[in-house]
Amino acid sequence: MTEFCNMRILIVEDEKGISQFLKQGLEEEAYQVVVAQDGHEGLQLGKDPDLDLILLDWMMPGMSGLDVCRQLRSEDVQTPIIFLTAKDTVPETIAGLEAGANDYIKKPFHFEELLARIKVQLRPIQEIHDQLTLGDIVLDATAHRVFRGNQEISLTQKEFALLKYLLEHKGTVCERTQIIRDVWDIHFDYNTSIIEVYINALRKKLELHKEEDAIQTIRGIGYIAREMGI
Repeated sequence: MTEFCNMRILIVEDEKGISQFLKQGLEEEAYQVVVAQDGHEGLQLGKDPDLDLILLDWMMPGMSGLDVCRQLRSEDVQTPIIFLTAKDTVPETIAGLEAGANDYIKKPFHFEELLARIKVQLRPIQEIHDQLTLGDIVLDATAHRVFRGNQEISLTQKEFALLKYLLEHKGTVCERTQIIRDVWDIHFDYNTSIIEVYINALRKKLELHKEEDAIQTIRGIGYIAREMGI
C-alpha cells in the first residue's frame, strides 16, 4: 500500500472506461479519488485547495485539458498536474509544460508507470507533511532536526521523540500514562515524574518563556502543545 494514503487526486477524463479504471486502481493504492467527466467540471473541481494532484486528459470536447491547465495556473492553483495524452511530439510536449503541467504520460500507458510518476509529484508534499510546527518551532521528522527561527536546536533522542509526540497531538491534552506508553514504550505502572524532567529540558533548550506557554502542564493530567497566544 502506498505511503501517500489519504491524499486526494482529481481525474479529469471524458472516457468513462479510462476514468473508472484509474479510479479503481488508485483507490486500491489508498488514494482518495474524485472524477470529472469534462474540462468545465474539471476546472471547477481543480480549484479545490484540498487536492494533492490532478490527472488531466489533454483532448476533451468543449474545453481541452490544455485550456483547463492554463486557466488553473492563471488563477494561481499550484496543485501538481500530470497530462494524460496521446500527443507526444516535441512542440506539443513543450506546450503542455509551458501551460503549467508538471509531467505528462502518453496513452496507452502501464498503470505502474503512472503510479511511479504520481509518487514523484507527491513526494515533496509528503516531505512537507513530515514537518511539524509550533509557532516558529519547526521539527523535521525526516531529517531528525529541530529549529526555532533560524537557529537549530540540539536535542537528545528522547527529547526529540517527546517533542514530536506533543506536536503530532498539538491542541490535544496528552496524558502522562499515554506519553510513557507511546514515547518511552513502557506498558506497566511507572513513575511518570520523569516526563517533567524532559519537559523542562525542552522548555529550556527551546527558550520557551513562561508567558509564551507553548508547552503547558495540565495539572494532574499531562501536557499540551498549543500555538503561542491561543
